[in-house]
Amino acid sequence: MATVRRLGTIFRRVHNARATARSLSSYPWGLRTKTVANENHTHMQHSTRSMSSAPPAVPTADSSRYEHLLVTIQQGVRTISFNRPDKKNALNEKMFDEIVDALQEAAADPNTIITATTGVGNVFTAGNDKSNFQTLTMPEMRDLLIRHMGAFIDFPKPLVAAVNGAAVGVGTTLLPLYDAVFATDKAIFFTPFSALGLTAEGCSSYTFPLIMGPGKASEMLLFNKKFSAAEAYNSGLVTEVFPDATFQQEVHKRLQEMAKLPLKSLVYSKALTRDIHKEALHKVNVAECQRVTERLVATNMPQKAGYQEFVMSDCDGKA
Repeated sequence: MATVRRLGTIFRRVHNARATARSLSSYPWGLRTKTVANENHTHMQHSTRSMSSAPPAVPTADSSRYEHLLVTIQQGVRTISFNRPDKKNALNEKMFDEIVDALQEAAADPNTIITATTGVGNVFTAGNDKSNFQTLTMPEMRDLLIRHMGAFIDFPKPLVAAVNGAAVGVGTTLLPLYDAVFATDKAIFFTPFSALGLTAEGCSSYTFPLIMGPGKASEMLLFNKKFSAAEAYNSGLVTEVFPDATFQQEVHKRLQEMAKLPLKSLVYSKALTRDIHKEALHKVNVAECQRVTERLVATNMPQKAGYQEFVMSDCDGKA
């Protein structure tokens, strides 16, 4: 996986397997990981099915609880689809919390080996909905964002992005927290934070310079450059690019192949390559969300109560 490999070349230190396994649930605002049982049975069940006879993906038992997500599972692959196509899959306040819940359920489900996210229609996600946060206090806004990003940092199983179209804002910045990113050749990657008076999010102020170097990172995070799928691949943001006409079939095939691998080995190997970054990522996430909240209010809701107090507060919200 390109992102993990690149991060690994910069930081060689790894925890031993026992220590990393114990640390999987150490962050209270992220996922509380549960040990996955029945691994051998699940792996055998998946590996004996042929893809040609695979049944169609079916909604999970908990799918009906979501208003803006479609959650299905097929042979160990759980797919979480952003489902606001009329709004280009922009994330509203409820979706931020729903995504956290969906990731927690994927982590706890012993039948889920691989978790993938994608968008309904021809857009991955347009990022944050501009109508968000009108009724939330500034600490509530910040904490909602921290929970959302933290769920990706702490997710213990393989996480794959199937970028089926435009990925804007958080749809791009979170990609280094995935373990593989597959993109259609028509996808674009765009983080127009400076143009909107905002700042970097999704831990991108930490991950982007590590992956693509400070110059390319600045092009995206400071100067609003749109990256094509090919440019995103060459920068290390995308693992592989597929022709749009065959994108769904190719990604389906890759995910099914991944889901045949033994889950515990995947979880331990991910911990060994990822846990060395967790503490830094969580600190960066809190700092970014503090600043993003300040800029969101300053740009879009300048009369919001508590603004000055929030600006003067530290990252725990204490003045």
